[in-house]
Amino acid sequence: MKYENMSAEQLNAEKDKLQAEYDKLKAEDLKLNMARGILSRKQLDLTQDMLGLLKVPEDCISEDGVDCRNYGMLEGIPEARKLFADILGVPVNNIIVGGNSSLNLMYDSIARAMLYGVAGGSRPWGVQGEIKFLCPVPGYDRHFTICESLGIDMITVPMTADGPDMDEVEKLVSSDKSIKGIWCVPKYSNPEGTVYSDETVRRFASLRPAADDFRIFWDNAYVVHSFEGDPADQLNLFEEAKKFGNEDIVYIFASTSKISYPGSGISAFAASDANIAFVRKQMSAQTIGPDKLNQLRHVKFFGSAQGILDHMKKHAEIIAPKFALIEKAFTDQLTDAGVAEWTHPKGGYFVSLNVLPGTAARVFTLMTELGIKLTPVGATFPYHKDPDDKNLRIAPTYPPLEELETAVNALCICVKLAAAEKILNV
Repeated sequence: MKYENMSAEQLNAEKDKLQAEYDKLKAEDLKLNMARGILSRKQLDLTQDMLGLLKVPEDCISEDGVDCRNYGMLEGIPEARKLFADILGVPVNNIIVGGNSSLNLMYDSIARAMLYGVAGGSRPWGVQGEIKFLCPVPGYDRHFTICESLGIDMITVPMTADGPDMDEVEKLVSSDKSIKGIWCVPKYSNPEGTVYSDETVRRFASLRPAADDFRIFWDNAYVVHSFEGDPADQLNLFEEAKKFGNEDIVYIFASTSKISYPGSGISAFAASDANIAFVRKQMSAQTIGPDKLNQLRHVKFFGSAQGILDHMKKHAEIIAPKFALIEKAFTDQLTDAGVAEWTHPKGGYFVSLNVLPGTAARVFTLMTELGIKLTPVGATFPYHKDPDDKNLRIAPTYPPLEELETAVNALCICVKLAAAEKILNV
């Protein structure tokens, strides 16, 4: 029976039962972590052989004869640029390959825009007064942190099953010159696992912003990260934007953070000819070149885009059972109570769980007191403010299956206990 249909007597009995189960778990002194999308040890071990690939000096020479131990090659080595070009469907000349973090590339892109503006723009963002970004919600907390750290105001846009609410995006972007960008995770979005529809991609490609220096920050973090079947098909934003003469508004980012090593991977920035030329000029004052040896290791290990796709099937074998475990636990333990809804992703790293409005913070506190770490409440919204206090981002990849099962079962108890307390007003 749904909790909302129970009598006060029935619900009090249910709450007492849940409290007893909770107290039993608390006595176990758990120390479990579902806070972030961290790779498990088994996933990290998949690329261990990469570390021993450069054994002699001859191994350190790129395909165009450059010694990767030395200075130079600001855009990255040709082989690494081609690897990302093939993954992203962007010409090699429109790719810059950087260090381990696409987040770093995104931060630098906004910081440069604040200092120098963007290609074709009239002035630096930082001298224009109020600057705003559109933020689809629920969304990625680190995107929001970048904006907050640089004093950029954030406007929320609701997510739909097809991606951001494009009616709202188009209305806002076309009417307000102070809106300079929008954050997007287009495939297996963080945290909902949404794949933007073809119509959504086309509408992004054809945007007509009021600002002449607007940019779409297309964070394609999970472009090859399916765990159920092949990666989802999706229109190529870069190519679609070209059809509208609009390629300059597109910034694309990706990395191998959840392919090889989060701490020692490589990343990519893809953009139009004008954007690449503009950004390259700014980068030339910042660095002489990236870690080319690490780029070379990645190319030698994966070989090609197909090599990456084949490798990701090994990741899927490890993480798919974890997502299946969550789906089964939520279905078995939360459905009848009617106190939660959740997403059913086929890729990416998260499940988005919406609990009874007004109880997410209580669930978080209950889990913390059990010794189980979750992503902080409100993290999926700008300024950590979930207006409904209902969204929790669940990250199942790091714990071993046995620990994950304990954590998820505990989560279900906490969700129901918090809901019963809320309904009973206790």
